[in-house]
Amino acid sequence: MYTAQGTFEKSHLLKQHQPMVRRMALQMLAKLPASVELDDLIQAGMIGLLDASTRYQDNRGAQFETFASQRIRGAMLDELRASDWGSRGLRQSARKVEQAIQALEHRLGRSASEGEIARELKMELDDYQSLLQDIQGCQLLYVEDFAQDGESENPWLERQAHNDARLGGDDPLAQLLEAGFRHELVDAIAALPERDQLLLNLYYEEELNLREIGAILEVTQSRVCQLHSQAISRLRAKLKDSL
Repeated sequence: MYTAQGTFEKSHLLKQHQPMVRRMALQMLAKLPASVELDDLIQAGMIGLLDASTRYQDNRGAQFETFASQRIRGAMLDELRASDWGSRGLRQSARKVEQAIQALEHRLGRSASEGEIARELKMELDDYQSLLQDIQGCQLLYVEDFAQDGESENPWLERQAHNDARLGGDDPLAQLLEAGFRHELVDAIAALPERDQLLLNLYYEEELNLREIGAILEVTQSRVCQLHSQAISRLRAKLKDSL
């Protein structure tokens, strides 16, 4: 049972960190399909924040915001996984795009154009661009990429949600693997067309939203969404073995 003081402190923590929940939800929403509702993420995040306020012990040295952010992110990921935000059919479509890109680049020895990718998929260009918009966010992470054979759960999501120490900290092997993947990722980005490189830089480094990027590239917001999906598909095709 909480004391009057304890209840007040918990209420104060919840109110103080509500903006952080919304900020994290918006950041996550930017990488997800339009079918995902902001309010659903915020609601899940608030549950994570409530859980953090209950479990937090300030005598362990961790800042509450750091502790809470892990719980909030974990709750949001659990909500996404439970609602199966990327349908199996959509994930299969995203994989087909990556496979087409990989086959074309191997055959052509260069980055394939949108028209070439559409023809490889035996689709009209308009249909291909519509598909890119549908799979926005879906191809960032597949459940199957990180699940072990026969497992129904996703250990990678669990490790990310709870910041498993095996993936970081002082583990030399983890640091070596991370450094190796970072090097491959840098090389893969450098091999992308210049427009894709600029788009990824504006989105992930400068943290601009789709509307702002569209203004810079002089295209519509929906077009930025398509280009972003294609850029991620190109990256996943290049990094297929690593993933």
